[in-house]
This record gives sequence, structure tokens and C-alpha cells, in this order.
Amino acid sequence: MDLQFLITAFFTLFVIIDPIGLMPLFVALTSGSSPQQRRGIAIRATTIGFAILIIFGLFGEAVLNFAGISMAAFRIAGGVLLFLTALDMLFERRSKRREDQASQPDISEDDPSVFPLATPLIAGPGAIASMILLTGQTDTTIGFISVFGVLAIVLLIMLALFIMGGLLERALGPTGVNVVTRILGMLLTALSIQFILDGLREVGALPY
Repeated sequence: MDLQFLITAFFTLFVIIDPIGLMPLFVALTSGSSPQQRRGIAIRATTIGFAILIIFGLFGEAVLNFAGISMAAFRIAGGVLLFLTALDMLFERRSKRREDQASQPDISEDDPSVFPLATPLIAGPGAIASMILLTGQTDTTIGFISVFGVLAIVLLIMLALFIMGGLLERALGPTGVNVVTRILGMLLTALSIQFILDGLREVGALPY
């Protein structure tokens, strides 16, 4: 497995899932919970989000084939989606939308682990598209295991941030979280353009 591919997979999933950006929302959603309750919510949300993304990573391409959609087309569409997500991050629209999702009145006051944490905040459209794109770039068992391993690492980092959310939020402050989100948004912009270029090359619109 190409090390460069694993690095790209890590940055793609890290930027899309955005553990740092989710951390203050997790703290807000679990406000008033005890450390034990907060830890349980974090573990449940992470586990459910991981399961959802694994399912799409395994069967997402089969669903596309059944619908008659080529991987090249999905790469281009996924790249556009990731690009729009990057613009949201750069211009702070993504954080506002996530805060709106987190504040919906239908959310359970006792346990927000399934909704909105696991989905759509962790396993959202961008993360699902990224998993299908990344697993679509490999056709070996080792490749699939590697992508799932990278996903597990990203979610473990997120779990650690959730558990230490209160401390990290105070350390970074609103300005620090904003700066990190902007930097991740710039990285995601470049990665999304790369997905689009790969799709165009696959259909022969661009030379290799």
C-alpha cells in the first residue's frame, strides 16, 4: 500500500470529519453531564459513526454500480462536494450549520450520541463520500483494511478530543479553534481539486 495514499486518506478524513471543529459542539451537547456520562456518549457516538462509514466504505461502490454511476463520475461529484465543504469551513458557514443541527429541538436531551453526533455530524455526506472515494481507489484486501485503519485512527483522535473536550476548548479558545478550522479548510480545498482531476483523468478528459 502506497504511503502517500495513506497520508492523503488520513488528511481527507481528518479534515472532513473535523474532530477539532466537533469538539466544542460535543462539549455544548453534553453540557451538565458527568465525566462518566460524557465518556459514554463519546464512545457510543464514535462507534456508531465508525460503523456507518465502514458500511458505506464496503458497499458504497456496489450501490453506485447498481445505479449505473461510474467511480470517475462519483470522484468528480465527490470532489465538488468536498470543495463546497472546504468553502464552508473557510467562510465559517460549516460551523454555523453544525451548531444549528446540534440545537434542533427534536434532539434527545439525555443522549445525543446517535443524533446529531454520530450522524450527521460525524458520518455526514462529506465523510460518506470520502469513504466511497478512498475505498474506490483500491481493490485489495490490504487496501481496504488500511483505509479502515486510517478511519479508526481519525475517530480515535476524535474520541480523545471529546473526552478531553473541556480542557482543550479552554486551551485553544474560540480564536484557536477558528484558526485551525481555516487551515484545515485550505488543505481540503486542495484535496477536493485533486479528486476532481483524478476523475477527469479517468474519463480521458485530462492526460495522465
